[in-house]
Amino acid sequence: MQLGLSVKLSILLACIGILSSGVTGYYAYSVNRSLLVAEAEGNLLTSTQLLSRRLTSTLNEMSDDVLSLTGSPSAASVAARTPGPSALQARMRLTQVFLSAMRIHQEYAQIRLITRSEHGLELIRIDRDGNRAVVVSGAQLQEKGQFPYVFETLSLAPGQVYVSPITVNHEQGAHQEEGRPTLELASPISGADGAVLGVVVINVELNSLLNYLRDDAPSGLQLFMANQWGDFLVHPNPALTFGFDKGQRFFIQDRFRATQQLYDRTQSSVVIDDRADQPSGQILAFIRVPFGLADYHQFFVLGLARTHEDVLSGGYSLGRRIMQMVLAFSALAILFAVVFARELVSPLRMLTNAVTHFSDDHIIRKLPLRRTDEIGVLARCFDKMCQEIRSHLDVMYRNQHDLTHLAHHDALTGLPNRTHFFQVLEQAIADAEKDHEQLAILFVDLDAFKQVNDQLGHAVGDQVLVAVARRLRRALRARDLVARLGGDEFIVLLSGPKVTEVVPGIAAKLLATLNEVLMIGNQAILVGASIGISLFPEHGRTLSEILSVADHAMYEAKRSGKGRVVFAAEQTAGPR
Repeated sequence: MQLGLSVKLSILLACIGILSSGVTGYYAYSVNRSLLVAEAEGNLLTSTQLLSRRLTSTLNEMSDDVLSLTGSPSAASVAARTPGPSALQARMRLTQVFLSAMRIHQEYAQIRLITRSEHGLELIRIDRDGNRAVVVSGAQLQEKGQFPYVFETLSLAPGQVYVSPITVNHEQGAHQEEGRPTLELASPISGADGAVLGVVVINVELNSLLNYLRDDAPSGLQLFMANQWGDFLVHPNPALTFGFDKGQRFFIQDRFRATQQLYDRTQSSVVIDDRADQPSGQILAFIRVPFGLADYHQFFVLGLARTHEDVLSGGYSLGRRIMQMVLAFSALAILFAVVFARELVSPLRMLTNAVTHFSDDHIIRKLPLRRTDEIGVLARCFDKMCQEIRSHLDVMYRNQHDLTHLAHHDALTGLPNRTHFFQVLEQAIADAEKDHEQLAILFVDLDAFKQVNDQLGHAVGDQVLVAVARRLRRALRARDLVARLGGDEFIVLLSGPKVTEVVPGIAAKLLATLNEVLMIGNQAILVGASIGISLFPEHGRTLSEILSVADHAMYEAKRSGKGRVVFAAEQTAGPR
């Protein structure tokens, strides 16, 4: 049987409609899967950064506790072993302070005061026994001068905090913490003449600290942690953790090769998609987190992982919906093909009929010369469908752009964040070295921000940070860059010709701006600031060197009375 023109055209148009619907559906499904993976990578990296900030904040709080205990008036009296009833009373008071700290912080396994004399003899030692804090005395007090947390801390300046590497505690007298992961924080005790008399040491039980991390991490994610050599400290498989203590080492660089960039210091964060490495597949985000004193260059690597099955679970539901839409559109395509083919062939039949009758009666019958209804409706339907698809894609691209912006900017103040600033600074150093120009780094730390947070609450503190960021931007030139490092710390990059000539004026302007009263609601707040300044290449030729110098200069400004500007080349500096 020979098929007519109408049937052939119907089949052709139906095939085109079905193919178009299928390709569109497959493209939408593929794009959706790619966007889900990209969004998961960005969210994982953001979650890992937030988790690292939480851990860094916890370590900073612990450092503050060590400094608070070290700065106690009784600490110097006990460490100096001053004879007499007053020394005994000081010892009893300090013991009560240690006990209070142990009760408040369940993660503290041990707090000790160790004198510099007598080979580092323990004078006060509080151990944790279950939920109780136990005072150890008499012959059980030991000499600890051979341990790094003692002899290295004794070499530090007052006000500095030694943070040990994370190890397994095999120290005699560790009480119930023997054989468990531990972290020691210590700070020197100085007398009235500035001489170091001893140290205060806090042993942190790492499992408790890691439990806080796991509680903060989003549910359903796996947590990874490695030390600065790459040994796993936290892994979903406990058998791979602390291998160095069991005679067999398991390195994160061997399991995830991309993390080698973190240890080579070429990257501060990496995102890994290991679908090719194992059938299940994971998306992982790792970042390098510095801690402790800058001179020690200590860091650990923190990471979160999420399975592809979890990431794409929402995509499967969308895939089924897309398949249903493809089938529905395919059915419509067949129907429209039949109708359109018949309507398209109908004018030919009318023309044939007109020609036939013209040969009989010489009358030209009326012909359907214009067809705008069905074709116009069909064109508008397809245009509407395309616009809807583009609209959905535009929303997805905007979300991706927003995630990229969040990865490089501080969510509270809108300023560039640490990662973005370091990228810009590295490029600025390379350009300045090539053009033989200078750069200036201004490390800005607010003086009274902690009091604002403590007295007025974190909500007011956030408003203060936003106002400070706004004032910093207004006080700087258009070409200058200001970023928020975290907390109440800001950093400014000055570049351009003769930058050293404008640094004093800009620093003075910043200091004056930050010393003006802020009105937050009906509260008049004065936070003030201390500024440390370093120059490239005078104070270093690498990013870490000039940042470290500026940071030390800022702390010198703090120590010399706050509300000051200190250049790195100066030991002290008055107000400018």
